[in-house]
Amino acid sequence: MRVSREQVAINRQKILEAASRLFRERGYDAVTVADVMSAAGLTHGGFYGYFKSKDELIAHTLDHVYSQGDDSAINLSRYAASYLSRQHCDNVALGCPTAALAAETARQTPEARAAMAAGLERQIERFCAGMKGNDAKAARRAAIGGWSAMVGAVVLARLFDDPALSDEILEATRQWVDERKSG
Repeated sequence: MRVSREQVAINRQKILEAASRLFRERGYDAVTVADVMSAAGLTHGGFYGYFKSKDELIAHTLDHVYSQGDDSAINLSRYAASYLSRQHCDNVALGCPTAALAAETARQTPEARAAMAAGLERQIERFCAGMKGNDAKAARRAAIGGWSAMVGAVVLARLFDDPALSDEILEATRQWVDERKSG
């Protein structure tokens, strides 16, 4: 039975959404093509009609997840309040792909690394655009420093079984970002 172009687009979207959640939750190596297709509500055999390989799926998934939303300016301090929350920290599957996958992506294909790098660059530009009163160099330095601190804080906070220490890391980083008056 032939699938319409519209249905192909819908199925592809389902695959990318399922892969995005599963990769963030478990990591690339712990997720199989069969896992992704099952989570998308599709059969394993249909995968190769959408992607040539799992490596291609990883790159397309990263491109997909980083293209969500718009390119409007972001106030770094306001963003930090949400990003450095317990709710975001605990929600690995739907949380930040950078905090969940950056270390693993560094060992992936050039296409996957390029997709993540492009997404990170867009995020830095959005933070730069949200900064008031800074020259371009200072804004970029603050955006990179603030973003790096936030991602690092979430990675570290997720490592600790002690919720008090985990929360302390998130709160200290929120305060650090706020003290920089970054936007």
